[in-house]
Amino acid sequence: MASKIEVKDLLEAGVHFGHLTRKWNPNMAPYIYMERNGIHVINLYKTVAKLEEANEALKKIAASGRKILFVATKKQAKDIVADKVSKVNMPYITERWPGGMLTNFVTIRKAVKKMASIDRMKKDGTFNTLSKKERLQVDRLRAKLEKNLGSIADMTRLPGAIFIVDTMREHIAVKEAQKLNIPIFAMVDTNSDPRDIDYAIPSNDDASKSIEAILEEVTKAVAEGLEERKSEKGNGKEEDDAPKAEKAPKKGTKSDDLTKIEGIGPKAAEALVESGIVSFSDLASADTDDIKSVLTEASSTLAHLDPTSWPKQAKMAAAGEWEELQEWQDKVKGGVE
Repeated sequence: MASKIEVKDLLEAGVHFGHLTRKWNPNMAPYIYMERNGIHVINLYKTVAKLEEANEALKKIAASGRKILFVATKKQAKDIVADKVSKVNMPYITERWPGGMLTNFVTIRKAVKKMASIDRMKKDGTFNTLSKKERLQVDRLRAKLEKNLGSIADMTRLPGAIFIVDTMREHIAVKEAQKLNIPIFAMVDTNSDPRDIDYAIPSNDDASKSIEAILEEVTKAVAEGLEERKSEKGNGKEEDDAPKAEKAPKKGTKSDDLTKIEGIGPKAAEALVESGIVSFSDLASADTDDIKSVLTEASSTLAHLDPTSWPKQAKMAAAGEWEELQEWQDKVKGGVE
């Protein structure tokens, strides 16, 4: 179990420093402690609370076998993210965000497969049969693909969540994740809008020390989730890197794992359980309008979710038709038909 996050550690890392008061976003008011010398100071006690909440959710996602995509293209965050995230074997984007990375994932996967195809050409000798000019062109293409997509080569399907450093800079990533109902975790500074984020961590997203401090805690939580999954495998549970709906929930638990339904993140699942929808059978028989009401009442950040297909998916899950459900989820983006 990770040690409790200390406010003094975040203070020393400068996590509390916000932007100039004239650049603030009023929606960040609940997380601002005071103003000093024209700069807003973030309430670190709230940062700790939000960070622990986010870490718990990330741990569950990692333990479920889903990938968490980290996005940080700003100069001071690139190396930190690449270093820490690669240690927990999660995909990350530190160069330019490829437009349609999530919403047009099929095309992105084709580019990754092209990279693998070039590697095979070099191994089987086909590459050497090309002319000097063609080899140069292929090498340049391979280098470009590696730079932009090399870190997501192992991400064979849409991620279970996305973690963003600086939502203002990565606004396209935020919009794509919202469109596909992918849970968004992010460091939000005083100039950002936390309403767009499912798990907002109020913090300084400009200083490298601050980014490193937050990423250190976040990757620890992910590592714990992976370790938990590994130990479950050691206890005889089937392990794979397949979609969340591939395995049946463990019998005898108080509630089914509703996050196995495409489009339902940890927060939405929690809201459903609290409303009394605790199993796949409950969800299969639920009215979509009632589900929508539950989500809207639970949080404004859940109001945009489209639960139209959830009962249909839940019916398959309740019947144990995991292969059929996986096939359906692979065809339908974000669980929205």
